[in-house]
Amino acid sequence: MQGKSSAEWVRQRNSVMVLRALRRHGPLAHTELSDFTTLSSGTISAITGDLERAQILVKTEQQSAGGRGRPRVAFSQRRTCGYLIVVIISSDAVQYSLVDYAGTLIDRFSESRSRDGTGLARFIEAIQAGLHRLVIRSQLSPDDVLVISISSKGLVDSLEPVLRWSPIFGDEQIDFATLLHDDWRAKIILDNETLLVVDAVSQREEETKGRSLDSIMALSLGHSIGLGIVRRTANGDREASAPNFGHMLHEANGGLCRCGSRGCIEAYAGFYAILRNAFAVPLDTIPAKFVPLAELDKIAASARQGNRRNGFAFRQAGLVLGNGLSRVLSLYEQMPIVLTGPGTRYYDLLREGMEEGLRQSQIVRMGGLPEVRIMADEQSLAFEGHMRRALDIIDNDIVVLRANTDLELKDKAG
Repeated sequence: MQGKSSAEWVRQRNSVMVLRALRRHGPLAHTELSDFTTLSSGTISAITGDLERAQILVKTEQQSAGGRGRPRVAFSQRRTCGYLIVVIISSDAVQYSLVDYAGTLIDRFSESRSRDGTGLARFIEAIQAGLHRLVIRSQLSPDDVLVISISSKGLVDSLEPVLRWSPIFGDEQIDFATLLHDDWRAKIILDNETLLVVDAVSQREEETKGRSLDSIMALSLGHSIGLGIVRRTANGDREASAPNFGHMLHEANGGLCRCGSRGCIEAYAGFYAILRNAFAVPLDTIPAKFVPLAELDKIAASARQGNRRNGFAFRQAGLVLGNGLSRVLSLYEQMPIVLTGPGTRYYDLLREGMEEGLRQSQIVRMGGLPEVRIMADEQSLAFEGHMRRALDIIDNDIVVLRANTDLELKDKAG
């Protein structure tokens, strides 16, 4: 019995390796799959045969250039094997995306979030309606969806899809598994948005450079301030984390933050903090939950034209960000910093303060300023992070389900 269990585990692991190779490289021929996975030709034949019979993979022929020679036979995912829904919750909108098993985007729409104080119940109703609208538009059943992947800024439970705290709803928790249980058989997963962003940033950087990175961080600038870090462990694995950077203490008993605490980094560097500073509003004023970009654009334009108070508001935000980043670098090591989010449009106004704040730490004084780059489209990065994680989960679940089904059939036959 132990031998059978071990053999089955190896078969499942190898099947997942094949599916992940197809995820990364697209349709592949038999020999290419063997090269990318280092599995033998016989093992590849057995796995692709099983997955093709199970209608997980399809085989297509591609004529060689010039029309001569035998066609290239390649394997790829069967698009209708299952579907993924991605839900990205931001301060002002919720984006819904429907993706097939091959990773092809089928449908997408965004709905503006109400900012009139209607509260959590109205938000939950909107989420449920948006999910059903997405499948109806594509003439699918909720049962066709294998995973619903959700992200938000805030504090996310590490084990369950529960949003513990968010910039919009504060301490009002949202248990998405309970919320969606009655209507969906799909697996529900929830991530901190910045964690997904830094995972996508790391993947893009490695593909561009053609090698693995030791470490990198992504700093999200906007209504909220978020930080994600990816590091390589001693055995070469990728380890991603999202420390609660925006709500790290900057100054004891300082400015009032949206989280209810005083002195958080976000209370000095978030959009509402810049607005508060520009208009000389007292630091104990209750922060706005949402600041339209148009308002920040006006302040930025004035600062670029020489308005000293508005320029000072951005510079101080940059200084606080630089101080916070210097502490993170002191805890880890020097690493590149990628700036993302809507606040990147003000980097020219933030930069001087950020660099001053960074230079106040020993690691920067000794090693120099870290490399800073901008990837402004945070939502695209978040979507890439969703796809990477959720499709890996789907691949693994499909292989396990297939194996369990085979075992049940064998038991019945026996």
